[in-house]
Amino acid sequence: MPSRASDEPVSRWSWARGPRLAVSLLLMIIAGGTAGYVLIEGWSPWDALFMTVTTVTTVGYREVHPLTFRGQVFTLALIAGGVGTAFYTATLIATLIVEGGLHRRFEQRRFTRMLQDIKDHFIVCGVGRIGSIIAEELQQQQVPFVVIERDAKRVQGAIERGWLAVEADASREEVLTRVGIERARGLIAAVGTDAENVYAVLTARGMRHDLFIIARIESDDAEPKLKRAGADRVISPYHIGATQIVQTALRPAVVDFVHLATSSEHLELSMEQVHVPEQSPLAGKSLIDAGIRRKHGVIIVAIKRASGAMEFNPEPESVIRAGDELVVLGQLSSVKALEESVGA
Repeated sequence: MPSRASDEPVSRWSWARGPRLAVSLLLMIIAGGTAGYVLIEGWSPWDALFMTVTTVTTVGYREVHPLTFRGQVFTLALIAGGVGTAFYTATLIATLIVEGGLHRRFEQRRFTRMLQDIKDHFIVCGVGRIGSIIAEELQQQQVPFVVIERDAKRVQGAIERGWLAVEADASREEVLTRVGIERARGLIAAVGTDAENVYAVLTARGMRHDLFIIARIESDDAEPKLKRAGADRVISPYHIGATQIVQTALRPAVVDFVHLATSSEHLELSMEQVHVPEQSPLAGKSLIDAGIRRKHGVIIVAIKRASGAMEFNPEPESVIRAGDELVVLGQLSSVKALEESVGA
């Protein structure tokens, strides 16, 4: 499970200061004991080191050589200072392992690698009520994403769900760089206030002019501001919710069909958009010549032209052009096969 990453500066080794100090003291005692036996008893460095280690660790196999009186006094001093230090060091290291310090360190490194490797992902700014639903939907559709949230409790909740989450301010350039905005597929600004969303969108658009940005709004007067800041789409959850209620009241069968075609809960049927690249073998062909329905069993619901014009229920003679977006309906496996044949 990924660890939370805060934008506050934290010492890289703060979790290991105690053990590092204890290990340093133990090494100093071993070095001092080795030097003492060499000077007092005239032993070789190896014999002195062996005697020091066996004494400090209380193993005590045997004395390497008979000790003089001065050597015995030195050994007593070494036992008094070294044995306690050795046990203290061992206790600290064991505590560190048991309490998860090393585990957290490894998780932090894995988290950093995941941020460095993620690509074609969405950056979700804010993980409140709307942001959580967005993240859940992306997870169900197996779309990679990173969550940016300033609230520590919300970040912890996101981590517990298995999401890649960063505790930071989404309007800061260094934070967006850290979550891979240069490799991202898009950004969804779903922070709690319109002002925060404006700052997040403005920063993201300044960093990448071609990034697809969606922003939520709380009030209608925020829509033009977010569009000027650089949002490609501005969505009001309240407006969509009210429209959905009315449509359900008037056309329940239509709403059920759309839900079936677009919800991740029903992956047996999927409505997707398929991009037609420049070198696609379908570019320049009509729908009837391309044989999309015959070969792949999907229905072409609409064609969004590169100019932005939308053609609903296109005629069989309609020509597919490079840069078009095909809105198709069919089984997920069939849609994937179409994407491969198109070269998307």
